[in-house]
Amino acid sequence: MNPKGLAPHSNIGASPEEAERFLAAHPEIAGVDLILTDPGGVMRGKNIRREELMAIYRHGRYMPGSILSLDITGEDVEETNLVWADGDADRLCHPVAGTLAPALWREEPTAQVLLAMHELDGRPYHADPRHALARVVKRFTDQGLTPVMAVELEFYLLDTKPGPDGKPRPAPTPGGHRARHIEVYDVNLLGEMWPVFAEIHSCAKAQGLPAQTVIHEYSPGQWEITLLHRADAMRAVDEGLMFKRLIRGVAAKHGMQACFMAKPFAGRAGSGMHIHLSIADKDGNNLFADGDKPEGSLMLRHTIGGMAATMAESMLIYAPNANSYRRFRRTSYAPVAPTWGINNRSVGLRIPAGPPSSRHIEHRPSGADANPYLAVAMALAGAHYGIERKIDPGPPITGNGYEQAKLGALPQHWSEAIEAAENSEFLKEYLGKGFFDVFLAIKKAELDRFMAEVTELDYQWYLRTT
Repeated sequence: MNPKGLAPHSNIGASPEEAERFLAAHPEIAGVDLILTDPGGVMRGKNIRREELMAIYRHGRYMPGSILSLDITGEDVEETNLVWADGDADRLCHPVAGTLAPALWREEPTAQVLLAMHELDGRPYHADPRHALARVVKRFTDQGLTPVMAVELEFYLLDTKPGPDGKPRPAPTPGGHRARHIEVYDVNLLGEMWPVFAEIHSCAKAQGLPAQTVIHEYSPGQWEITLLHRADAMRAVDEGLMFKRLIRGVAAKHGMQACFMAKPFAGRAGSGMHIHLSIADKDGNNLFADGDKPEGSLMLRHTIGGMAATMAESMLIYAPNANSYRRFRRTSYAPVAPTWGINNRSVGLRIPAGPPSSRHIEHRPSGADANPYLAVAMALAGAHYGIERKIDPGPPITGNGYEQAKLGALPQHWSEAIEAAENSEFLKEYLGKGFFDVFLAIKKAELDRFMAEVTELDYQWYLRTT
């Protein structure tokens, strides 16, 4: 069935020829996972059979708009007005070009494709986070500027069985070694875990994902794999989401659980999602470079100025969950203030060392639990805000940025971040008020539901003492 006002195939999504070529090249594929990313960053959708795919590329697929109203547990948030206020109405989802790819970790030969949701008349659905990013990117492209970026994720590989204390623990390597010490950059441990990473690389190659360097990070069982920069912000973030799902899938195949919580262990490092960004002109020149100057160009400093000025009110995007705020501790490699520096990991906005042609910003506040569409949208929004207003970030931090950070410069807790976001005209302007209202309603509902739970710590602290 074709919705009124749409041709058999509009220019909203990917072309049917993309699906035809894919199916011809992969006769073994039996099913396809349709994936829609909700405001919380959770991938939701359904599995279809091979013979259903072409109809979706020609006409789209109806799904309830309430999928984008769900909290982190999958429960409706009626305050979004996306559930019963409109009778839980369907919207139309279209495939995202370039994201149809085999999911080689699945037992049955399966593919996957990302979706974006639209109104029945073709307008972008206001609650879809991918559209929020697209609106911010358009501000740059309308000015002849191209964000060049990559998403870098840290994560833990955990045992599917808890430890003797009932809590999560690092997964043993295929050879049986279980990391108990930090062992940062340990190549022997990397070698022992290589069967997992070799399959991750193989699956990434099949999906066209530019996975590169693998390192063991600053905690037992914590890892990082870098993705190559793209001169296409939408594609770069799609790749970040696809890669996150791929890591989960391959880990599960090897009897492990990939964990992207911001802070799964109190005494160990949290997991961040670092956003690497530069801006190119229409000829591909890096506008952040200025000869051999390590601090880069005036545009780079204005970008930092805008990112720093808007960081506090954007923290609900970068750190969207209760657990997110456990990550921000001094000397933890997570930033505690909107500071910047050159070749300095104690700040929130870092200019990495490298030749002038590679001059870029590493944006460090986001946790691995953040929605990549939204985190990148707000990092870019901060950049645009600073460039437009020529904001001076002040001198860079030298030495230990934690010692020089102003306490309270960023929200310290989830409730503070929600309040800062609610009062932010910047977020409403760049995310769009429609999306902003949905996201804020979800986060307020989550806070209320989270605080209503009685935890094990409540019993430990208060059962006998009050």
